Amino acid sequence: MIDKIVQQLKDAKQPRSEFVGLMDSFNDPYLVLIACILSLRTNDKTTYPATLRMLELARTPKEMKNVKVEDLAKAIYPVGFYENKAKQIIELSRQIDEELEGKCPDEIEDLIKFNGVGRKTANLVLSRGFNKPAICVDVHVHRIFNRLGYVKTKNPEETEFALRAKLPVKHWIDINTLLVTHGQNVCKPQKPNCVECPIAEYCAKII
Repeated sequence: MIDKIVQQLKDAKQPRSEFVGLMDSFNDPYLVLIACILSLRTNDKTTYPATLRMLELARTPKEMKNVKVEDLAKAIYPVGFYENKAKQIIELSRQIDEELEGKCPDEIEDLIKFNGVGRKTANLVLSRGFNKPAICVDVHVHRIFNRLGYVKTKNPEETEFALRAKLPVKHWIDINTLLVTHGQNVCKPQKPNCVECPIAEYCAKII
């Protein structure tokens, strides 16, 4: 069943948000990391232009560690917690440049050592930045897999480990983009558009 779900979501070619498209275009794990930090608790429409403004200031850890906190905060406003995120990004950039020889970690255990970096962000860095099999579970992935009845979990972390045990590895990297896009277009939290859903036949409709 899951192979058919993934294929039909790919075939549906639902429009991706500009931010999702930007994240998928990055080949640099560091850029994935700092863009993902910006996106936390902020919608994609706000995060996308903020990310572009941030990248005008710096694109490497060496450059970013020297940006003034107030300048970065101004550039990324109005993302949620913009002042804290500015401090966080500058500090982790310093750590990467000075303590890790400028290289972003490629293991989840090392990534989550950074202040404010959780498993969701770490998994996205691994999958999109390093092309390593990892399952990034955000609210869309958690909601949709539970709505489908594919897993029965209480929070995104439980969903990640349930999917690690059940979801074929070949789908790990792509599943976040597919379900985020599906969640933004069709399978919304309050009013899912089941009539237009390309995978409705496989859904248990657990709301």
